[in-house]
Amino acid sequence: MYPEWLIFVLMTGSFVVAAMGFKWPIGISLIFSSVVGAVVGGEGIPLRHLIEGTFAYLDPILIIATAMIFMEVLRESGALGSLSRLIIVRMHDHPFWLLFFITLFIMFPGMITGLSTATVLTTGALVAPALMHLGIPKLKVAAMIAMSAIYGMIAPPINVPAMIIGGGVDMPFIGFELPLIFATFPLAIAVNLLLGWKYIQEVDLVTILPDLPKDAFENYGWRLYIPLFLVVILLLGVRIFPGIVPNLGVPLIFMICSLVGMFSGKRFHFLKLSHRSLQEGLPVIGILIGIGMFIQIMTLTGVRGLLVIGSLSLPAFWRYVGIATMMPLFGAISAYGSASVLGVPFLLAFLGQNEIIVGSALSLISGLGDLMPPTALAGIFAAQVVGEENYFRVLKYTLLPALATAIWGIGMIVFANELGKVL
Repeated sequence: MYPEWLIFVLMTGSFVVAAMGFKWPIGISLIFSSVVGAVVGGEGIPLRHLIEGTFAYLDPILIIATAMIFMEVLRESGALGSLSRLIIVRMHDHPFWLLFFITLFIMFPGMITGLSTATVLTTGALVAPALMHLGIPKLKVAAMIAMSAIYGMIAPPINVPAMIIGGGVDMPFIGFELPLIFATFPLAIAVNLLLGWKYIQEVDLVTILPDLPKDAFENYGWRLYIPLFLVVILLLGVRIFPGIVPNLGVPLIFMICSLVGMFSGKRFHFLKLSHRSLQEGLPVIGILIGIGMFIQIMTLTGVRGLLVIGSLSLPAFWRYVGIATMMPLFGAISAYGSASVLGVPFLLAFLGQNEIIVGSALSLISGLGDLMPPTALAGIFAAQVVGEENYFRVLKYTLLPALATAIWGIGMIVFANELGKVL
């Protein structure tokens, strides 16, 4: 049996070799590295632990699968396209409110799926042509979409990294709404104002109308938005009116609202749509399965305990430096992996602070991993949406927002108790 630090090095090294050397999918690479860790840790191939790890993040997996179907329903029914057109037409002569509502619109899919890629490929793709015709350079449009996608992934009501961090310390995902709003909304609005404000002072609506999505509202009226209203009522109502609004569970809520969406707008084949949505979500589901196995084997072999002790023993200054640098860099592998491997021990290192605020801040910083090469999911897809082949040209416009995000997250941790009293 090898020492714990060597097991961790071998697990991480085998993952890097599989993911970058052999170009295996991230989920498969995580499973492979878990098996390597178990073997070198003297545990052989522990099927029971590997299977337990597979189901460690079953709740987030169900949420992601059903939320992907719901987002595809909104897109196929015409609700998303009509909503983006409505925002731009109504707010084109009010630059601040135009950027404000576009920011929230871009973030929306990430808020209900916990995926940055879902945001980029749905609302990001819908508004990108209009933003470029508003005069915003395409590289800045890509940066706006990438950053909004990350903030949407972290914003409530669904935040998978926070769920993973909370699950690692048996902390339920309750009471995170206001801290996550504070962590994401001010940054998202400020970043998009910084990137786009000077380009949209004078908007000629006539020139951009041909590039806007078609308006399905003319044919279907307000019933087009019934699934949206219903999902908000069911997700928030159980917290605002407990005992009156039933607690159906997030996956069931998304499925109910998806079925309602079949009759609210344009017609589509629900089974084919569901199949396509699940295919798009499978890579992320595979990552969560791999992360579950990875964490389970780290716990079994003592590596997780080593990381916790190492995080607790760091001086305060270096602990903050480690959070601001290691979590985004590890997030290049997976933001979810960063949340589980590093987020959990760092949360334990700050047990004297308000755990919900600290967990929210750690999830925010881990989300920056979606900007980090080589995976850089949010950044690469955002570049593709605007027709830019070189992602690194987009990266330079995300560096300052990413730095501000890391500083904001560290500030939340430093003042966690004070923020906890307010939020």
